[in-house]
Amino acid sequence: MDFFSPEFWTALLSIIIIDLVLAGDNAIVIGLAARNLPKHQQKKAIIWGTVGAVAVRALATIFVVWLLKIPGLLLVGGLLLVWIAYKLLVEEKGHDDIEAGGSLWEAMRTIIIADALMGLDNVLAVAGAAHGSFLLVVLGLLISVPIMVWGSTLILKWIERFPIIITIGAGVLAWTASKMIVGEPFLKEYFANPVIKYGFELLVVAAVITVGTLKKRKAAKEPQPKAANE
Repeated sequence: MDFFSPEFWTALLSIIIIDLVLAGDNAIVIGLAARNLPKHQQKKAIIWGTVGAVAVRALATIFVVWLLKIPGLLLVGGLLLVWIAYKLLVEEKGHDDIEAGGSLWEAMRTIIIADALMGLDNVLAVAGAAHGSFLLVVLGLLISVPIMVWGSTLILKWIERFPIIITIGAGVLAWTASKMIVGEPFLKEYFANPVIKYGFELLVVAAVITVGTLKKRKAAKEPQPKAANE
């Protein structure tokens, strides 16, 4: 993919949006893992924990980019990303199960492990949006680092104030998923017609946003179960 091509910059913009809606949540994990440490150790835990998490994520993303070249896995990855986009719209993420580390090493370990587990959606999405470009993978990771370290509070405020950000993010994920599916080699003949190809991409995006939004609205109207002590 040429650095000066519109496709490159469109893919990079997609990766930035993906990082905003997915990596920001991982930043909360970093803060929670380091919350019990003395002030002078919290910064070290955050910085070195993030370095370790990014290293793991870099290896995982490059590995996924390579995996997606295997016949059939673009389709599987695309379908999985459709599900991730839907879940982003309908699920409220909690972090109550994140254990705060009592020592610098424990906090760093928690950050690396939790980010590796929670970052699977981010890895797949960035790998799909990068279309095999390692430059885009690297740029995506460089963008995600400041988001994870410094951006969590700002992103959460944006999302609370402008919920449309989540919808846009889900739409970008769905679009990335649809491009992975139509890019699957053994399906290319079915999407040779541009009308069918772009029509399918629009259909996937519209379906994810519509079904996810309706599901979320329905869940919001349902009465919440009362606590046991009430």
